[in-house]
Amino acid sequence: MFHGFHKVFIEIQHVEDIVIAAGLPRFITYGNYVGEFVAPIFLIVGFKTRIAALVIAFNMLMSILIAHSDIMFSVNGFGGWMIETNMLYLLTAVVIFFAGAGKYSLSKGVGKWE
Repeated sequence: MFHGFHKVFIEIQHVEDIVIAAGLPRFITYGNYVGEFVAPIFLIVGFKTRIAALVIAFNMLMSILIAHSDIMFSVNGFGGWMIETNMLYLLTAVVIFFAGAGKYSLSKGVGKWE
């Protein structure tokens, strides 16, 4: 969420440049706002957690495929996977999508997505 906060309130130009370089329309950049700022807030408060987790997982998948495809199979100087943080966020979001909201979420038991 804090990474997304920086993009929302300080600079989105870097993401916009990457999206345009990938041949995608400029408005796709604003999906990054939802995936990196709005969806994590929903996840933290427990409102529509499955949908928020799915949005985050999709956002991280696109981040890996668009922005980090050149280092997808690389390791850093310490032997760590270059995209391990991205994969951690992606796979954690997938787990939350399947596990659902916790006991104390705002929308626990409301609708089929909780």
